[in-house]
Amino acid sequence: MGLTHHVERAIETGTFAETLDPDVPDWPVEEARKFAKLALRCAELRRKDRPDLGSVILPELNRLRELADENMPTIMLRESTGHSPNHGQFSTVQDVMSQSDLQSGCDSPRSHTSTPSYKGRR
Repeated sequence: MGLTHHVERAIETGTFAETLDPDVPDWPVEEARKFAKLALRCAELRRKDRPDLGSVILPELNRLRELADENMPTIMLRESTGHSPNHGQFSTVQDVMSQSDLQSGCDSPRSHTSTPSYKGRR
């Protein structure tokens, strides 16, 4: 069974918090659950069943970045005191991909394929 199945099942059964990395203290569990639900929608096979990148995904990523920025002093303090050594490097969506890249990928018909590159998920 795939990762999407395990995440869906954990959300449905109320065990989602148990799937989060135990080495990370103070998970914002509700925010992580909301993001996981959005990620599951992004994994839908049919394009029409996936959320729009520009109007749904990007605003949510920006909201989560703001949430992270608000909590960054707490995270940085934990890092400097030696907590959670496996999570010492941070990156933002902006580090990975610029906003213009995201928007052009969303608008480009070549960025979407009608045939999935993998066999369907259950």
